[in-house]
Amino acid sequence: MPATMTGAERRHLALGDAGVTIRADEGAARFSGYASVFNSRTAIGNPLRWGFYEEIADGAFAKTLAEGDARMLIDHDSYYVVSRTSAGTLALTEDERGLAVDSALDSELSYVRDLQANLRNGNITGMSFGFHVIKDEWASETIEVDGADPVPVDVRIIREVRLIEVSAVTFPAYTDTEAELKAVARALDHRGDLAAVEARAAFRPELLDLVHIDREPGEPTRGEQTPVEPAVSTQPASLPLDLRMNALAARYRLPR
Repeated sequence: MPATMTGAERRHLALGDAGVTIRADEGAARFSGYASVFNSRTAIGNPLRWGFYEEIADGAFAKTLAEGDARMLIDHDSYYVVSRTSAGTLALTEDERGLAVDSALDSELSYVRDLQANLRNGNITGMSFGFHVIKDEWASETIEVDGADPVPVDVRIIREVRLIEVSAVTFPAYTDTEAELKAVARALDHRGDLAAVEARAAFRPELLDLVHIDREPGEPTRGEQTPVEPAVSTQPASLPLDLRMNALAARYRLPR
């Protein structure tokens, strides 16, 4: 069933992983770094309950870089345009690590001077990119956890994207659960699998309002499937299931 949500997705990379530097090139300052790293697993939401793990496959940007006209922004704000590929001020390339960014920095723009100062001062803490997914694949895996049976999780591998922009960002990760819920919802919209939505809605009912999947006439809003609780060990446990799952989420540093 096709998805109807049209919003772009965003993914973030911390400054240390982005490898951002400001360098001098023939007397002019340039920005370089990575907006995305290939084959690196990231938790989107809480994979143990209502989220999934995600990887960007190498080659995912190849087509869009050949055909598109991306911009570099600050905090995804189109007012703060730093550079643009069609203007010759932004070079985006794929290498063995990921999506490499090489941007001119025009000091005539006050916000570019601010960007340089914020990088020096540590106020800019990562990179991000906005995109639409063209091709992705989903697979199921299990994670071994102490004191419990293996927990099933979904893994999304993004094979091709349409790149919109790359950004230097103040917050290199989702700062609240609502933002993560929206990120999960957009991915589920593209997946178009109502059963997958229902399974996650058992833990986060808000997803039913955020995901918009076209349903067949007469198909119920809520599926009749009974969501499967994460399996737990048959050995005696001192804590209820909900508290144990919260502990697992804390162990893997996932939002609850």
